[in-house]
Formats: sequence, C-alpha cells, structure tokens
Amino acid sequence: MITGIHHVAISVPDLDKAVGFYHEILGFEKVFSNSWFGDREQADQVIGLERTHAKVQMLKAGNAYLELWEYIKPKPEAQSFNYSPANHGIAHIALQVTNIHDEFVRLSNAGMTFHQEPVDLGNSFAIYGRDPFGNIIELYEVTGERAI
Repeated sequence: MITGIHHVAISVPDLDKAVGFYHEILGFEKVFSNSWFGDREQADQVIGLERTHAKVQMLKAGNAYLELWEYIKPKPEAQSFNYSPANHGIAHIALQVTNIHDEFVRLSNAGMTFHQEPVDLGNSFAIYGRDPFGNIIELYEVTGERAI
C-alpha cells in the first residue's frame, strides 16, 4: 500500500551551490549527506547504473524531503535553464508558503528568478520561479477553504 510521497530528488551540477540555495535561502533543514566513488554496488543496483560517483544531500521542510544529487559519473546531460514547464518529466516542485508576497520579495532579493508577481487564484496565490540551475519551484499559498 502506498502511504504517501517520501521525497523528491533533483539532479544538480553543483551540490554546494544547491545546498546553499535550498538550505540557506529556502530554509530546508539538512538531514544527512553521503558520497561515493564507484564503490557502492548497492547504490548502483538501486539506480540501475554502473560504477557511479555521486554526492547527495537530503533536506527536509515540514513533512517533505528533498534529495539533491550531484553525479560526477556518469556525466549528466545539461538541462536548459529555461526549459518549458510543459516538457515531459517532473514539471516543478511546489512549496507551500505563508505570506507569498513577502516570500516573493525575499526570494527575489536572494536571486531567485520569477516571470511575474504572485497570481491570485481565488482561494490561493501561486507563482513559478527557478532555482540557480533552472529547476522550476512553485510558491503556493492557501488562502481559502476550497484550495488544495
């Protein structure tokens, strides 16, 4: 039986920069980190690749875990910073916030990019922004009874 989502993983080109953004700017708590160089057969079996070399940092905010990966081997393919949210694959992660307008200003001042200010959806406010690597992060504030 599936009981929920445990974590979302994001592959990044620079783990230190990603941790700086997600931990220091967004406020995720560090849970644990790990790394290996081609000597983790069990990890390779789970991932489905051979002789991987990777660094990982698990973070947490509320009941959500975020796992950041930097693969050294195999060499990852770069993602376009301005990829479309309509592309196949994970389109975005959504962070529930309080006072979206204050968070929008704070994160904009910290260098997060947005295409406009938060949008009033009636029972919620939302806006898409991007982390330092172009991954889409939605800020979402529930403001009414019927918003999910």
